Formats: sequence, C-alpha cells, structure tokens
Amino acid sequence: MTDTAPQTATRLEHFHVTFFAIVMGLSGLTLALHAAERALEMDALASDIAYYVTGAVFLVITGFYAAKALRHGAAVKAEWQHPVKLAFFPAISISLLLLATASLDRSDALAEVLWLIGAGLQAVLTIAVVSGWIGTRAFLHGHLSPAWFIPAVGNVIVPIAGSQLGYADLSWYFMSVGLIFWIVLLTLVINRLVFHDPLPGRLQPTLVILIAPPAVAFVAWVRLTEGVGPFGLILLNAAYFFTLLVAVQLPRIIRLPFALSFWALSFPFAAVTIASFVYAGAAGSAAHQAIGLALLAVLAAIIAGLVLRTLRAIGAGEICKPE
Repeated sequence: MTDTAPQTATRLEHFHVTFFAIVMGLSGLTLALHAAERALEMDALASDIAYYVTGAVFLVITGFYAAKALRHGAAVKAEWQHPVKLAFFPAISISLLLLATASLDRSDALAEVLWLIGAGLQAVLTIAVVSGWIGTRAFLHGHLSPAWFIPAVGNVIVPIAGSQLGYADLSWYFMSVGLIFWIVLLTLVINRLVFHDPLPGRLQPTLVILIAPPAVAFVAWVRLTEGVGPFGLILLNAAYFFTLLVAVQLPRIIRLPFALSFWALSFPFAAVTIASFVYAGAAGSAAHQAIGLALLAVLAAIIAGLVLRTLRAIGAGEICKPE
C-alpha cells in the first residue's frame, strides 16, 4: 500500500491563494445569471443553484487554505513575499464582497455580515499590498501584470452592495481609491505590455482582467448615483473596448497549457455581462440586453470549460505541485 500522507501534505503546502479566483468566477456567474433572470423576468432558479454551489466552493477553499496557514505558515509567508502571488491575496476579500452582493436578495443580514468582513479585509489588504509595492522591496517590470488590479482597483466592488446596505460614505471611499488606482495601474500595465517582454504563459490569461475595472466601476457608479450619466457611459464603453481587445487575444490564450490563472478569464466576462444588463435596465435598451445575453452565453461556456479543465488537472495531479 502506498503511503499518500506525505503526498497530501505536499499538495496542501502548494495550495495557492490563487484558488480564490475560482470563487470570484463562480460568484460572477451567480450575479450574471441573477441579472439575466431579472431582465427576462424569470424565476431565480439558475442563480440560486449557482449561489449555493459558490458558497460551498468558498468554504472548501477557505478550509484548505486555513489548514495550509496552520501547517505550512512559511509557505503562506513565501506567497505573500512573491511579487506576483501577492496581488491575489485580496481575492479572498473580494470573494466575500461578491458573496455579500449575491446574498442581498436572499438574506440582508447575511449580506451585511459578509460585506462588513469583506470590506474591512479589503481595506487592510489594500494598504498592506500597496505599502509592499512602494516599500523597500524592489519590483521589476516583469513582475507587473493585470493581476495587480486586484488589490487596489478591486475596491470598486465594495460600493455595489455597500450602497444598498446603507454605507454610502464608506462606499464612496472605496470607489475613490479604486478609480484612482485604476488610472495609475492601467498606465503602468499598458506601458509594461507595450514596451517590455510579453507576459509569461501562466500570466497570459490575466490580460482579461483589463475588462473588470471599468465594468465593475460602472455597476458601482449606477448603484451610488442611481443613474448612468456621462461618466457611467465612459466606464461602460471602456469595458466594451477592453472586451473587444481581449477577444482578439483569446484564441491564442486558450491554447496555452492550463493553469489556475486561467480562472482570471471568468470574473471579467461576468462583470461586463452584468454591466450590460444594468445599463439595459436603466436605459431600457434592448440592444444592451441582447449584448448581455450573448456575453452570458460566452461566460457559461468559459466557466464550463474552466471547471472541466480544473477537474482534469486535479485528477492528473497537475495542480498543487512545486513550480
């Protein structure tokens, strides 16, 4: 009989924080399905199923990562000190915020608890990560990728539920931080993509993250101002531009060897899908509702492919192994 205990321990040690990108993708699918159900005046069956599946996946991933923190604290510290993986730590708080948003129509009390924990953790992680960026550590151009949007620009997710829960002032704080860092990091990322070496294969899927900031900021803007306005249209159309830009790159990206970073494909497409439905509802635009439905079909196909490839990679032992 083969002793699998050492192998299990090794896999736990290499259970990376990037697993929380799966929760972000599934949460995005839940919210996109709910937006489609509201637009089409359908029962919330599909989004309910996705919601409970997402919650279960979040608990499982959180349990494994907590176990890693207890048994392999040095490995967690190494991830925090890693110039690329550092940016994925706020995926934990963003997962909580997305679950809070998805909980709004199901349980306001649960939504508020999840939002308070997620917003507090997001605030702490933003300060910690940005302090790491501008501190004594030396970062190279090669370390920069669109994943850097997650820690700071991810703040624009907070107001979506926060404004509906009555935390207007806090929501504007997070919105302000997110928008400022979107401008700063977008400039840096475009500079890196144009004037320096191409992203490594494992980070190529993070290009899709370019879609998320303007798409999420648009939804947050509508929730905060209860309208679209010229600035809202700028955000929405910026999201559409980056979606078209990424669509050109997508055939090349999906042919790359699979890695967990491929889950970066999911949430941005969910964000622009939701933004389309939100604008369709606010402006009564049938065209944008059609765009939302088309993007939802693409998102469903992406999620199905990611789940299949993830399960296949787990079965083949290609995940949670030394890099």
